[in-house]
Amino acid sequence: MTRVITYGTYDLIHEGHIRLLKRAKALGDFLIVGVTSDTFDRQRGKINVQQSLLERIQGVKATGLADLIIVEEYEGQKIDDIKRLNVDIFTVGSDWEGHFDYLKEYCKVVYLDRTEGISSSDIRAERHELRLGLIGESTILNKIVKESRYVNGMSISGIYSRRDDFRLEDATVRCYDSLDALTDHSDALYIISSPRHHFADVRQVLLKGKHVLCESPIAISLKEMESLKELAARQQCVLMDSIKTAYSLAYSRLCLLAKSEIIGDIVSVDAVSTSLNDQDYKLDNHLSGSWNSICAWGPTALLPVFQLLGTNYREKDIVTHLLPDTHHYDTFSKISFVYPHAVASVKVGRGAKSEGELVISGTKGYIYVPAPWWKTDYFEVRYENASDNTRHFYPLEGEGLRFELLMFLKSVYSKKSYSYVTTDISTAIVKVIDDFYQGRDVVLI
Repeated sequence: MTRVITYGTYDLIHEGHIRLLKRAKALGDFLIVGVTSDTFDRQRGKINVQQSLLERIQGVKATGLADLIIVEEYEGQKIDDIKRLNVDIFTVGSDWEGHFDYLKEYCKVVYLDRTEGISSSDIRAERHELRLGLIGESTILNKIVKESRYVNGMSISGIYSRRDDFRLEDATVRCYDSLDALTDHSDALYIISSPRHHFADVRQVLLKGKHVLCESPIAISLKEMESLKELAARQQCVLMDSIKTAYSLAYSRLCLLAKSEIIGDIVSVDAVSTSLNDQDYKLDNHLSGSWNSICAWGPTALLPVFQLLGTNYREKDIVTHLLPDTHHYDTFSKISFVYPHAVASVKVGRGAKSEGELVISGTKGYIYVPAPWWKTDYFEVRYENASDNTRHFYPLEGEGLRFELLMFLKSVYSKKSYSYVTTDISTAIVKVIDDFYQGRDVVLI
């Protein structure tokens, strides 16, 4: 019996995939198909995958061509699979010509011509053309424009800014003189206006039946947040919280490891996020208290606390230092939480600087993420015996923004949430910020 193996993502399976699988099947008597996992696809920089791993496996299974389906999860697995499964022939499309010649040491390698004019990328682009409008004044908007180019089926429709002097680096993006005009020419909006404008901006967009990806916090009062959630549900629109760190591969992996009890029971989460002399700080009108420390850094720093320990804390206190003669502009704030079996601390600052690290402590060891942890590609799992320590490296594509945009696109067209920031966490973030503005559990220094 001649055993043949091939690999692929098989996203939105199409006639080209089927023809290739038929030709692979014809090379032998038993066809093994390796479907790449979501994590491995991201490690390879392939982030435009629309379907989940299970959906893609089901797609391959439905062709009836695979005798065995396996999941490809790591670099170098092909050699392991060829040896383990007694494979005689490895085959793949001719666009990989020469790339897998190293496998000739283990089996015969055959490159097959692909079907011209058919690709998952083309299908994705045809099915999903989302016009994304931009609202705000932040330099992050330049990154959104850049990263959107890597997401098939997404285009930037224009920008509306309340500041006449604000300009994007890409001068080809059309500027609109009103939010209404931009919304009329968009299918969805990315909002990073002042947090004080978020409620009104999000509400205006949702009322027009358009989807929203809003830089966290979505609102600065719990009442406003609940109102927006109800409106989004009524309008059948996606309302998604934008915290790019949640979509960083390294960050998502460390959360999975922490939850797997690799460091035992989690007893403490400590996150520090500060910045000085950043452009957004200079542009911000700090007298309005808009992008103050707790709004600019609070959502990011609170993310690992709520994702790892949950949102049902027992006690909380906020110690803050306000800039003189301002309305709620905190140059530095520290938030402490007490849970039934753990504690957490968050330090944020736009007028003070500290080491921006993340430490997750457990009963067996701890996870250490060096500064700046919110856009890391590396972390360590450390133990009492240093010889047991492990280091983990992952690519950081687009600081998480690229994958966030893709998940937003998937949420819009699948009509179910693919957000890595759950609604309860979004709401918990707004509650902390609401408490800050209302002076609840706040100590001024």
